[in-house]
Amino acid sequence: MSRAVPAEAVGLGLRVEQVDLRFGGIHALRGVSFEAAPGRITAVIGPNGAGKTSVFNAISGFYKPSAGRVLLGERDITREPVHARAGMGLGRTFQNIALFRGLSVLENIKLGGHHLMHSGLLSALAYGRKARVEEDALRADVEKRVVDFLEIDHIRHRSVDALPYGLQKRVELARALAMRPRMLMLDEPVAGMNREETEDMARFILDVQEEWGVSVLLVEHDMGMVMDISSHVVVLNFGQVIAAGTPDEVRRHPQVIEAYLGAESATH
Repeated sequence: MSRAVPAEAVGLGLRVEQVDLRFGGIHALRGVSFEAAPGRITAVIGPNGAGKTSVFNAISGFYKPSAGRVLLGERDITREPVHARAGMGLGRTFQNIALFRGLSVLENIKLGGHHLMHSGLLSALAYGRKARVEEDALRADVEKRVVDFLEIDHIRHRSVDALPYGLQKRVELARALAMRPRMLMLDEPVAGMNREETEDMARFILDVQEEWGVSVLLVEHDMGMVMDISSHVVVLNFGQVIAAGTPDEVRRHPQVIEAYLGAESATH
């Protein structure tokens, strides 16, 4: 599926260069290198234990690489803290839903944009005029730019606890979009979804990339969705990159067929 990137694309590119990651005697990543082009959808696939989550956590700042570096645009972010990476335009979702129970959909989404507010701590605590103005502006932006975009206006005041799984995943995507990311990392965005929910999520991811120009890096096990929406696919096995290229190139790669997809898939 060929998708054009808008000329006004705001997405940032990402480069992972020779990243090693060790946990004691476990060598989780071994010289991993790949690129995610700006304004495109790049997928990272591989069997369980291949190192996909380790790569995501190294990029987003939850793990510190033993060697190598990570660049967002032209900036080396390898040693930057998580909150600093968010300020540079890196947003992510998680494999397991990480919403704040007891809060509404809108409240959860707004939390994604709070790093954009400039009110000082005392002003925020006292909920002074500047903090109120910023809070109102954030709410208006979230409602206009994110809630309508993801078609969740009808549930914005409901508690996330009361939502079905597929809608909770969509709310988590909305919270990440409220951060105004330029590189959006999606960790198994359709895991546990039925076919209809998967198709909806795939459509929203494509819309984010096409209409907003946001770069997308995703880890996903649904090969149908990966091959349909991605322009570039990186394959990991035992902590190493074994293939990278277009979906068609990866689908036919002998090592990928052996390690992950299965010989039968090469014929489809």
